[in-house]
Parts: sequence; structure tokens; C-alpha cells
Amino acid sequence: MADGAQVCKAWGRQEILSLFDPDTGLLDRRVHSDEALYQLELERIFARGWNFMCHDSQIPEPGDYFINYIGEDQVIVVRDQEGQVNVLVNSCRHRGNALCRAEQGRAKSFVCSYHGWNYGLDGTLIGVPGQSTYYHGALDKSRLGLHKAAKVESHLGFWFATMDPQAPSLHDYLGHVGRTGLGMICAHGDVEVVDGIQKNVIDCNWKIAVDNLFDWYHVMYSHASAGSSGYIDLAGILHPKEQLVMLDNYGHAISGPGVPAAAQAGIDQMSDEARAALSRETEGLQLRPRAATELMGPVGVRSHGHPNLFPNLWITISGLQVCLRLPRGPSKTELWWFTIVPKGAPPPLRAAMVRTATHLFGPAGLLEQDDGENWSQTTRAARGVTGRTLGQFLEMGLGQDEARRSEAGEHYIDTQINEHGQRWFYRGWRDWMAAESWAELTASLPPLPEGRL
Repeated sequence: MADGAQVCKAWGRQEILSLFDPDTGLLDRRVHSDEALYQLELERIFARGWNFMCHDSQIPEPGDYFINYIGEDQVIVVRDQEGQVNVLVNSCRHRGNALCRAEQGRAKSFVCSYHGWNYGLDGTLIGVPGQSTYYHGALDKSRLGLHKAAKVESHLGFWFATMDPQAPSLHDYLGHVGRTGLGMICAHGDVEVVDGIQKNVIDCNWKIAVDNLFDWYHVMYSHASAGSSGYIDLAGILHPKEQLVMLDNYGHAISGPGVPAAAQAGIDQMSDEARAALSRETEGLQLRPRAATELMGPVGVRSHGHPNLFPNLWITISGLQVCLRLPRGPSKTELWWFTIVPKGAPPPLRAAMVRTATHLFGPAGLLEQDDGENWSQTTRAARGVTGRTLGQFLEMGLGQDEARRSEAGEHYIDTQINEHGQRWFYRGWRDWMAAESWAELTASLPPLPEGRL
């Protein structure tokens, strides 16, 4: 029996495709509760896709490592003696015991606490107690190294890994939207991750936690307490008539406030000194320097919304934080919050940024506590015998907006509050789930939208 008392079943291609209709916005609630779909997600989305692992600043020296997950596979992200970054499954090849228990640190090698098998930083098996006696010198260590990710690559210091050797390059996978999102973090210069990742578990499906980041409709209602407390000016950040959506291959999307094109044209004429001076004089959005356009693209630089790099990496508050929504079953998600600050930031600025991040999102954040309640109840409704037969209706903005393509190749929509991002995310999810290989997924990608949508 599945989580939510559903009988597990195999899902065929046409059944998967029927779970979401992008033409109507109707989403089948079983996508948030079915155990068999969840297991297929681990195989066809997480093991196949590019997963965020860590930032350069977390593993600066040889031997530095950081523990993360690809789906439910725990991995060690480690820099070896040659400076190469390896992503190794944290499971001894002998009996499967976890080699590394600390979340982050520095090591010369990884030794299994069960029987003492010893692995190098590149995953090579370098030592086995009793090799010459108990194994009679016949053990072939060369075939028993730690399992490694098929590909490990970085963009702007952010490391990603995939278990699928057929995956495209990280650059091609990220596309305009992915590169815009990571560029948002680095728009003002080099950055570093603050030690201490905030982690908590919410009783919700991971996809609900993802699709919420595109949802600016809920802000005034769900987060009214944060507004009434005076901690955050909700009306000041919503800009309901100044929303910018960007859509890209593989399900990547950005949605949220955006600088109108005419206003950005004026900003583009300003020097960096003038932008900095104006930002100091006014409250609200901070003007990005000229270099940000190269990182984010001519349309992307207008965005102050929320990017999601499919499947589960959220970039928020213009790059102050990133969040991983790690799946822990159909009805549980582990959230990891990384706080990011300018490299070498003065202590008062660093402390202020950490304080803002802690009080907005994460387990102690005013906003995430509101969201978690909603996500939990939405997931619970999808598990009921009757509840799971009812759909979700993602219709907002459907057929009302124009998608455009910039000269740089970015696909975007200037609009108001909408559900374009949610629809694009579930369309991407559906296509990933229905495809049995990278070749099939690539061949089935829908054209990026232009015109009415």
C-alpha cells in the first residue's frame, strides 16, 4: 500500500500524459500522492537530471566535502588532491554502509565504520583489511570503487551532478532561464555560502513546494501576518501589473516582479556609479550593475522574481538564498536553505543579510511557516479516496498573454499575477515522467512558446 492508502500501480506513457492538460490547466491530484509515480520520479527525474550539489566556497580545498542528495541517494561532493570535484554515492561497495556521517568537513580518505574498507577522494578503493588473508589476495579492488555521478560540472561556481551519462552538458541543460537564475545570485559580484544549512521536513509533496514559488497570488493572503507585523511590505514587492515570466526547456521557469522594459532601457543608460547612488537613495529593488546583463541576459536582468531550476532548486530574494526541495516520499519534503552573501562582505552587512534570510524563509521564517501549513493541507487532500479524484485548476492567465522571444533567444511574458510558471512546471514534469530516456525526452520537448498562450 502506498503513502495515503493507495494501491501501487504501473503508469504507462499515455496515463502519465493524461495527468496534466496544459491547454486547460487541469492537474490530476494523484501527482501529489501516488507512490508509484513517486518512485518513477526518483528514476526519471532525479537520477536523470542535473542536481545542485554545492558551491565552490563550501569545498575550497582538497579534501573538503559536502553531503547532499540526488533523489534519495546520499552523495559525497568532494574536491580531490588534483582539485577535481567528484560526486560519490555515500555507500560502501561491500555491504552498503554510509561512509561519511558528518554533513560537511575535510578528509584524506573515507573509511567505512563497518569493516574498514578505505576509499580515496576520487572514490577508488585503496584499502581492504584482510585482503591478503581473508580474501586470499584475490579481491579485485579496481571494480569496487565508490559509484560516481556520470557527469559533474559547474556554472558560476555552482556545482551540479547527474547520474545519467546521456544527459546534455550543464550549460545546455540550464539554458537561458537556468543561467539567468544563477546569474541573479552573482549579479553584484563573487559570493560565498554561509556555513550552516537550515534544514526542516514538511509533510508535503515536493512538487507543491516547488510550484508555490511561482505563485504570487497567495502572497497578500497567506502572508498577511508578516505584512501586518511590519516586517515586510507585501504591497511594495508584489507589483501585480509588473510581473515577468520566463520559460525554458526541461521545465525551468522564472515568475515574479520584473522591471518594465521601458524602465530597464533607462537603467541601461546609467553608469554603475549612478545606479549605486540611486539604489542608496531609494527603498525597494536594488539596481544591478552593467555586468549583470551579461550574466542574466537582456530580459533576465529585468527579473526580480523566483527562478526554479528543474527539478527542485529555488533561487529567492534576488539570490540571497537558494532552497532545495528534497523528496522524502509522496507526502514529505526536506527543505535545505542555503544563505548566500557577497564574498568578503563586512561583518555588519553579512550579519544583516543572515538575519533577513533567517526571518523570511527556512524553519524560523515568517513566510515559510505560512507556506508549510498550506502545502501540508494540500498534500493531505490529495491522499483521500474522494480528494484525489478532484483536480487542481491552474487557469490563471491562460489564453490571456503574449509570449515573446528576445534577440538573445529568451522566451518571456510581460504580464500581471498569473499561473504560467505552474503550468510550465507541470508540463515539464509530465514530459520527463513519460520519457524513458534522454533521447526520448529531448525529442518530445514542446516548442518554447511564442504568441498567445
